Amino acid sequence: MTNINRVGVAARYSDLVIHGNTAYFSGYVPETSIGQSVTEQTRDILGQIEQSLTEIGSDKSRLLQATIWLRDMNFYDEMNAVWDAWVVKGETPARACVESKLANPDYALEIQVIAAL
Repeated sequence: MTNINRVGVAARYSDLVIHGNTAYFSGYVPETSIGQSVTEQTRDILGQIEQSLTEIGSDKSRLLQATIWLRDMNFYDEMNAVWDAWVVKGETPARACVESKLANPDYALEIQVIAAL
């Protein structure tokens, strides 16, 4: 039986769950760019994701899936400009992007990823 390793366990969720060779991350929201442009918030979040991947011995070329929630679909092109420059060409994950009301009105987006180790 494969072990399940939970990291950053809180009452409602874990920051990260590792099962076998797959890492399931909770959603990432802006930390240093709250209230700034979509470009800055996207850079902030992708930087957090990249750091988390490095910490578990993975990297962005090993992303399997990404889900992106945008506060407003009018942000789609601006977010994609940053996303497209960040992802590894030819190694892009399966992805969904939807409009959604977010927990904090100053968040322009939230991104959740699943990665291989």
